[in-house]
Amino acid sequence: MGRRRTVGVGTITLEARGALPDVEVAYETWGTLNAARDNAVLVLHALTGDSHVAGPAGPGHPTPGWWDALVGPGRPLDTDRWFVVAPNVLGGCQGTTGPSSAAPDGRAWGSRFPFITVRDQVEAEVRLADQLGIESWASVIGGSMGGMRVLEWAVTHPQRLRSAVVLASAAAASAEQIAWCQPQLLAIRSDPHWAGGDYHHADGPGPQTGLGIARRIAHVTYRSEQELADRFGRSAQGEEQPIGGSGRYAVESYLDHHAAKLARRFDAGSYVVLTEAMSSHDVGRGRGGATAALARVTCDLVVAAVDTDRLYPPRLSQEIVAAAPTARPLRTIHSPYGHDGFLIETAQVGELVREALPADVRCR
Repeated sequence: MGRRRTVGVGTITLEARGALPDVEVAYETWGTLNAARDNAVLVLHALTGDSHVAGPAGPGHPTPGWWDALVGPGRPLDTDRWFVVAPNVLGGCQGTTGPSSAAPDGRAWGSRFPFITVRDQVEAEVRLADQLGIESWASVIGGSMGGMRVLEWAVTHPQRLRSAVVLASAAAASAEQIAWCQPQLLAIRSDPHWAGGDYHHADGPGPQTGLGIARRIAHVTYRSEQELADRFGRSAQGEEQPIGGSGRYAVESYLDHHAAKLARRFDAGSYVVLTEAMSSHDVGRGRGGATAALARVTCDLVVAAVDTDRLYPPRLSQEIVAAAPTARPLRTIHSPYGHDGFLIETAQVGELVREALPADVRCR
């Protein structure tokens, strides 16, 4: 299991305007759906993740599973008991319809790809669940952008999940989060290879320079100041001389590495579309505000914050807990790594997942 598959989910009418036809959703599964169809768990990835939650790198998934320690026999998402489903998000670039996908005319959507929101992404995931014959999830789990989608699931479709885990996320994008996104979007759109978003059929590398700058900006927000200080300090990179020369500091080399790594595997158009969707995130839009919207939550809700997270500080998680009537007390992931702690601290996250999963589900 863990092999990527794709299913058509039809036309999705979008929250902002218009519709997106012929949507396909890529997904991977692990484990076996039981006869009662009540042991399914939905795992939702963050901004630059994909459906490959577990397993080695290989054809169709260029990087190893991003939560490999959590999925498999005997692991928190025990595949001898749970049927784990992980879709690639709407607007992505790993099999689900996005800017690099073919539009009805056979050319890449590019600049014609419509504005999508987190609610639209959840609608695509609802269609996937319908295709798989899953009326209700035992749990829906995600962090960061994945956590946004978990909350939308819990508010929009409360009858379709029994439990939920929201990690390092928020009920609505904050002013600071939107502010951090803006220079990332400008970096990509200012790249001369962006071509207004229609670079997919052009000769040349595409806007990889702009994407790399965007990743550098974002990556600083994903880590804590203390970790960067302890890990790099003011050290030069190897024998390079950053003072009076063209050399780099070690922390600059670290950012260069992550920029190049992302540019090799991710589409800049998807980065723009998904970033804009994150900035638009607000579970309270059209529902009387976040507090009123979260009052709709009926599932067993576990919310966790990373204590050193400066992008999604713990107060945002506490706001979810305060408003959702079925939320357990706020959990804290202790980590020196900042926001990325929800990806790195798999032992602590695993305990939260075990805590949230329903105890009365039979594996077969």
